[in-house]
Amino acid sequence: MTTPFHQPLSRREMLRRSGVGFGNLALLGLLAQSGHVLGGGLSPNSLAVRPPMFPARAKRVIFLFMHGGPSHVDTFDYKPLLVRDSGKPLPFAKPRVQFAQTGSLRKSSWEFRPYGQSGAMVSDLFPHVGAMADELCFIKSIHGTNEAHGGALLKLHTGSDTFVRPSMGSWISYGLGTENQNLPSFITINPTLGHGGVANWASAFLPAVHQGTPLGSSGTPIEKATINYLHDPNDNSALQRLQLDLLKQINQSHSAKAGPDNALEARIESFELAFRMQTEAPELMKIDGESEATRKLYGLDDAETAGYGRQCLLARRFAEKGVRFIQCSHAYWDSHDKLTQEHGKLARQVDKPIAGLLQDLKARGLLDDTLVLWGGEFGRTPTVQGNDGRDHNPHAFTMWMAGGGVKRGFSYGHSDDYGFYTVDEKVHVHDLHATMLALLGIEHEQLTYRHAGRDFRLTDVHGHVVREILA
Repeated sequence: MTTPFHQPLSRREMLRRSGVGFGNLALLGLLAQSGHVLGGGLSPNSLAVRPPMFPARAKRVIFLFMHGGPSHVDTFDYKPLLVRDSGKPLPFAKPRVQFAQTGSLRKSSWEFRPYGQSGAMVSDLFPHVGAMADELCFIKSIHGTNEAHGGALLKLHTGSDTFVRPSMGSWISYGLGTENQNLPSFITINPTLGHGGVANWASAFLPAVHQGTPLGSSGTPIEKATINYLHDPNDNSALQRLQLDLLKQINQSHSAKAGPDNALEARIESFELAFRMQTEAPELMKIDGESEATRKLYGLDDAETAGYGRQCLLARRFAEKGVRFIQCSHAYWDSHDKLTQEHGKLARQVDKPIAGLLQDLKARGLLDDTLVLWGGEFGRTPTVQGNDGRDHNPHAFTMWMAGGGVKRGFSYGHSDDYGFYTVDEKVHVHDLHATMLALLGIEHEQLTYRHAGRDFRLTDVHGHVVREILA
């Protein structure tokens, strides 16, 4: 017996029944693209642009990460008394927990000079960055909670040094999406594979599409760094499209039977993003079309500066194309010995490229809505380790910001007379994260994700916005 379900429909009846459905399909497609969460198992586009919670000063972040911990008392935190008392014992107690033992006070090997109308004191390690001092907002009272690289890196990147948590880039991606659907919202260039490794750019319990996309790693020459599996070895996009469509159908069939599965939906989205990236990312990573003047600005004409200069130039190109969070990592500033030699070499590698990036962003009108953040996982002690070194110091260190709604030519916070501890206007790493999110138009206490029965956020249960540095 034939049931009504199996009876053929006339053309007129088919159009009558489905007329309203065509409109619904169009509406569902628009809502999915705009990121609205719908019932009935329809997956939203997790990378769709989301409006900020309040007017934003910045649209994106470029994080210039100096892995290993550059010495604040040798770069941007001038301490005249450290010069005067060099060779004398520290006149107050050292921390109860230390990474290693250190001796007496040791002055910097470099002179400090005032730069710009702000008169910011910058050491001779960074003359090019010093020339940009009137664009910078120094925070000289950053402090963390961990003396070891691994814990300190995780704290800076994820807000936790004890548990696996989403990276700050992942949180920003989750909160704001991306302005370019053909690119990831979070790219990390030459990231370290040590000291927390992938956990520093992972999405943890956030949907996988928000994790950082690595371009090379710390051991890869930047000119050879690329996004893994970006090119189809068979060079057959039509076949690849069919394969992805079949995989999507299988996954969606599973979801229909087993119920909503956020991890599976995120995986489907990540496959689709990877496919779309093939159309735009390869050309974006080619810098052959940049002018000779631009190449020189970033130091690409000098073997010493070309590596980090290429990272900074790629960061500008990604920022122009709508990527939300770009990290450029540089290693390895961990100078327990031979600090004069090592810091001198490392600073020469990054000084000109960083200044070039700031100048280029400003000239292109991008600096106003791009937040540039510079710093490491901690600073170094004002007391000497060995003959010419400094130990880890999470109790006081300096980071700076530029653009993106922060005050220009401004300095906030103080460490003590020698630079061992923060003494006033203290800024914890949680406060740094809260302030960064505020500049992006995000209330850090409201950017949450429910996991394992509780609401998580980048700042955990801490963090205050440092409003004094906001322009």
